[in-house]
Amino acid sequence: MSEKKLIAVCQSGGEFRTEIDGSMSYSGGEAYAVDLDTETKVVDFKQDLSETFGYNVDDMLIKYFLPGNKKTLIMISKDKDLKRMINFFANADQVDVFVMPHDGGMRAPNVSNAPASRSSMTTVSEAVVLVSSPVGTSQTDNHPNTNETGSLDIVIQNEVVPLSFAHGSNWEKQHNNKAAVQWENTITGVEQRFASFAEFREALHKFSIAHGFRYKYKKSDSHRVSVKCKAEGCPWRVYVSRLPTTHLIRIKKMNPEHTCNGVATKAGYRATKGWVGNIIKEKLRASPNYRPKDIVADIKREYGVQLNYSQAWRAKGIAKEQLQGSYKEAYSQLPLFCQKIMETNPGSLATFDTKEDSSFHRFFVSFHASISGFQQGCRPLIFLDDIPLDTKYQGTLLIATAADGDDGVFPLAFAVVDDETDDDNWFWFLSKLKSAAPISQPITFVANFIKGLKDSIANVFGGECFHAYCLRYIAEKLNNDLKGRFSHEARRLMVQDLYAAAHAPKLEGFEQYAQDIKAISPEAYDWVVNSEPQHWANVFFDGTRYNHMTSNFGHLFYNWVSDAVELPITHMVDVLRGKLMELVYTRRVDSNRWTTTLTPTMEEKLKTEASKAQSFQVLPSQIGIFEVHGESVERVDVSQWDCSCKGWQLTGLPCCHAIAVCECIGRNVYDYCSRYFTAESYRKTYAESIYPIPDVEGALDDGEDISVIVTPPPAKRPPGKPGRRAKLKQAGSLELIRRQMQCSKCKGLGHNKKTCKEAAVETHEESSTPEVLSIQMDE
Repeated sequence: MSEKKLIAVCQSGGEFRTEIDGSMSYSGGEAYAVDLDTETKVVDFKQDLSETFGYNVDDMLIKYFLPGNKKTLIMISKDKDLKRMINFFANADQVDVFVMPHDGGMRAPNVSNAPASRSSMTTVSEAVVLVSSPVGTSQTDNHPNTNETGSLDIVIQNEVVPLSFAHGSNWEKQHNNKAAVQWENTITGVEQRFASFAEFREALHKFSIAHGFRYKYKKSDSHRVSVKCKAEGCPWRVYVSRLPTTHLIRIKKMNPEHTCNGVATKAGYRATKGWVGNIIKEKLRASPNYRPKDIVADIKREYGVQLNYSQAWRAKGIAKEQLQGSYKEAYSQLPLFCQKIMETNPGSLATFDTKEDSSFHRFFVSFHASISGFQQGCRPLIFLDDIPLDTKYQGTLLIATAADGDDGVFPLAFAVVDDETDDDNWFWFLSKLKSAAPISQPITFVANFIKGLKDSIANVFGGECFHAYCLRYIAEKLNNDLKGRFSHEARRLMVQDLYAAAHAPKLEGFEQYAQDIKAISPEAYDWVVNSEPQHWANVFFDGTRYNHMTSNFGHLFYNWVSDAVELPITHMVDVLRGKLMELVYTRRVDSNRWTTTLTPTMEEKLKTEASKAQSFQVLPSQIGIFEVHGESVERVDVSQWDCSCKGWQLTGLPCCHAIAVCECIGRNVYDYCSRYFTAESYRKTYAESIYPIPDVEGALDDGEDISVIVTPPPAKRPPGKPGRRAKLKQAGSLELIRRQMQCSKCKGLGHNKKTCKEAAVETHEESSTPEVLSIQMDE
């Protein structure tokens, strides 16, 4: 099969005109058509044009416009340029080509600052056919584009830029002005001193970019470094060595002359991730969401260096470490960090564990303000949860939170652990929690029902605790176990009934909702009965959880961690400490303005119940026992703080029936509210402060003695861009049920009408001919 021919309409002798929008048009002159294909050689093409237009082959410029771009002229100087043009116009029949002589005074005007496409970004060597000339030799007679200083004006993309015959740096200074201005004097000459070889290498790297050349090391060791220009025959050299009896480095010898005529190209820049990271770190400090694609664009625009996405991503990681500190060093700082926590916040517990190889295993912290606040003002109710950490070394954040008197989240303790032995990590965390915050009364834990956590709670706290299963996890497991066997709507109703059964205060209510589940699926009913409802249903649970049904009481931590998850471990923990410090202070200040007996939230709840009690009839039965008539008839025992509706016991606040009794007998209703809901208890919760921790990095630099070595755990996340973190579910949300595909034909699950086997069989039967059917019947 023959190659497709492309007709090149070659024009010469006319002139370019710049339009208002910056585009260029060509008018006048002569035109000549030439057939081209991918086998055509530039030398043959030039020879043909030379004979037609009468130009010297060596002094001829051939240019063209890219498809759809009338602003940028692209040079053809070698075979690959010609093939590239043919490929650009593979779907066209012809292309306009403009031919001009070097000595004709014609050149492309500077018409636009818009960037050209990638294929149009020609290098210095591709832009024109350069004629080498010794320094100081005039070429103005042969090259009218040469200016008075002995440099040649060339077209790069859409700019006319002077190129020095002696040295390629002038092009760089014009094209990458920011690099030239900032870095052109980072290397000044003999006797220049540097604090280290690393500082010299950084200065050399910037110098090479500013002056547009590539270099290579001839010798590099701990005492001396010798560098030369990478261009063959270029005399540029620099030699540095250590200054005797000091740590300083100085330039001992240097030849500053270049004869390489601009060997630098965009591919020649040594765009290391460290160099890019050093450049972008200030932008990253001001804008933490600085995206890699923006880094690529900024580095290209400001320094003329082309990065790919992965280079920008890695450079961002380097910049973050420069700003935030090293992940690796943060683990080595853990011993001192724990020490400083307990020194600055006396009464706190901060401790860590390592493995046999000294790698990080887990880290626990509970501040004294949290311990004291929990013991002085919080209910004996602890919520346990975990948050996966999407960091370089991954891991998990274990958190223990309590509920303050206003039903706000009160952080009690947290730990960063690895994921290798979940059971052991939970046991360790709970053991540290018990020693940090001992309490004399039984504690109710609201947590997941996984076996490791369930056993750890029982083993650490024994009979001193109650374990309430998180209702959200129960509902999620029910939904997952039923998936594929019931429709979306049926599963939604069963989960809804499960929530209602869990909240039901009386046995008959629980049984009614359980029967509603059974009506949909006896199998689901059996699942509910066998799911240990004594751990999640109000009517069977022996502990006191104040009507908190899920363990997602640590949602505040989710928001905090999202701001700090990518920081080194000590920085992340200190960010959490700062958030907690601010929380404690703010709530303390706010509560000092309160004038109510109870906290604002509890006052509102009490008022709501009181409004219901206005129409109730109260009948005394015996001392302290009353019968209350309203929508139902309930028995209230004031002395035992008990009502048959169970609302008083479940919440810790008098229910509407109890309030009716108090108003009837003239008792103060506040005397029958749990002490944990009073403003006084709330203030005790936030009475202690959390204090700042000094910079452990500076302390290590000052020579602090650390006897325990901690190294990072094995990295579990591969290098590169991390995956998107899953969205966190809201506490108690019923939206965890995702709609499953359901066939509109057979009503089955997991497929649609197009893939339904029953529908396919039915369609096949309907398409059968009457003759075939009659034969089948006869047979």
